[in-house]
Amino acid sequence: MRPRTARTTTAGGVLLGLFLGLLLSLFGPGRAVHAAAGNTGDAEDAPRAAATGLHVSDGRLLEANGNDFVMRGVNHAHAWYANELDSLSHIKAKGANTVRVVLSSGDQWTRNDASDVARVVSECKANRLICVLEVHDTTGYGEQSAAVSLDRAADYWISVKSALDGQEDYVIVNIGNEPFGNTGYERWTADTRAAVQKLRNAGFDHALMVDAPNWGQDWSFTMRDNAAAVFAADPDRNTLFSIHMYGVFDTAAEVQAYLNHFVDAGLPILVGEFGHDHSDGNPDEDAILATTQRLGLGYLGWSWSGNGGGVEYLDMVNGFDPNSLTAWGQRIFNGANGIAATAEEATVYGGSGGDDQAPTRPGTPTASGVTSTGLTLSWSPSSDNVRVTGYDVVRVDGTSETAVQTTTSTSANITGLAANTAYTFAVYARDAAGNRSERSATVTVTTRQGGGDPATCSVTYKIVGQWQGGFQGEVTVRNTGTSPISGWTLGWRFPDGQTITHMWGGTPAQSGAAVTVRPASYNAGIPAGGSVTLGFTGTWNGSNTSPDTFTLNGGTCTAS
Repeated sequence: MRPRTARTTTAGGVLLGLFLGLLLSLFGPGRAVHAAAGNTGDAEDAPRAAATGLHVSDGRLLEANGNDFVMRGVNHAHAWYANELDSLSHIKAKGANTVRVVLSSGDQWTRNDASDVARVVSECKANRLICVLEVHDTTGYGEQSAAVSLDRAADYWISVKSALDGQEDYVIVNIGNEPFGNTGYERWTADTRAAVQKLRNAGFDHALMVDAPNWGQDWSFTMRDNAAAVFAADPDRNTLFSIHMYGVFDTAAEVQAYLNHFVDAGLPILVGEFGHDHSDGNPDEDAILATTQRLGLGYLGWSWSGNGGGVEYLDMVNGFDPNSLTAWGQRIFNGANGIAATAEEATVYGGSGGDDQAPTRPGTPTASGVTSTGLTLSWSPSSDNVRVTGYDVVRVDGTSETAVQTTTSTSANITGLAANTAYTFAVYARDAAGNRSERSATVTVTTRQGGGDPATCSVTYKIVGQWQGGFQGEVTVRNTGTSPISGWTLGWRFPDGQTITHMWGGTPAQSGAAVTVRPASYNAGIPAGGSVTLGFTGTWNGSNTSPDTFTLNGGTCTAS
């Protein structure tokens, strides 16, 4: 991922730092009845084409057979990581039904030509994913000097049209990523209408997707207030609107108000990119996931792997390793309203509506290699009418469950457990269509007595900001071992009587100077070599010395 470039803007009395981001988009070819070539006027009275693939109807995205399709997926930065195309199979294995793929027109980065676009589409189809293709060179046009216009992006799509013809069931064309920054965004409506019509005149009948201005976050409400005019200018009435949610959307009220506006207006909307954190503010990812699920809207999280420039925390897996989920990856794939729980495969691939048969129940897990901090679980495989794509290991506590690990094999190494403690585990199976089996029978295991099992962890504590009587802290816990940690308890003592008033990323408990923190549901696992970061606000009086000793599950970590 390229770093976002900070911009400061005031809108509605709210100071918003906006940043340049990377997004992935979907391609889709097709055919239609279009306005005469060269007509750049309004298309409101042009005849509509019969739906030939993915298409919009009554504000919803439908497949050719009329099945409602809700995108549940992630972004993948193909333009910068062309050799990581096997990531699509890994994204599918985590339960996604859609991938948004970053491409370049060649104006800022190496051009993805028609043969490469065809390769991407083929890989999407082989992995039963709907493919959103986007050209990234438009990012921040008007403010970013190297960015190109939507008209230039339309020329790129026309140049690679041969790779998209006939793929309208599988591909959505995201015309240009974040096509305006905070300068010149008033041109968004006219430029977007013109780009849509240019593609229709060139013979595209794919579902088209258009991004919001203001670095995708539409703080000016330009897209919100002009979406109806853009939609009406499309002779096929087959345009979706994509909002990117970062620091502008840091409260549930803002998330809900924006999405509800489109739903109430009968206009198709999705969250084309979002994260769990960002340097321009802390987006409310829980509200984004919950609201899109309630409204039946699509979402595409940013991003699978390869982020840089200070936003590496937006990686969902470490180093493109599908078995090394980050805390963000755990949240979006396995958390509440996440991909594994809500994605349904497109019916064009035999997904729900075609494959609604869940896998058989996995065998009862058995435990081996039990130590004071870990163990190995194994179980007999499930079967499915199509294929089993993975297993979800959960820890059971009465009527509640906590996600522990997702794996494609029939065994899992569980680490980070407390000594001399009883744990209960079970397993679910998932298939390619996102169907989930009944839960296996449970197994209860008691870890061994402690002593001699060194902690494989390091902790970094830093004060992010400080003011009279208060401060903001950040704690990063890194797994320095070779096995993932599943479930953890972090401890430290404040040296100067500081107290925690609020925490995100974990649940704190404090008794005097002693602090213990348990994870949130979405970051309970720390992959080998991976890390989780907690943030908090607190109070201090006199001195605010940082603690220098930390424990994880009872073992002492290296302070760094």
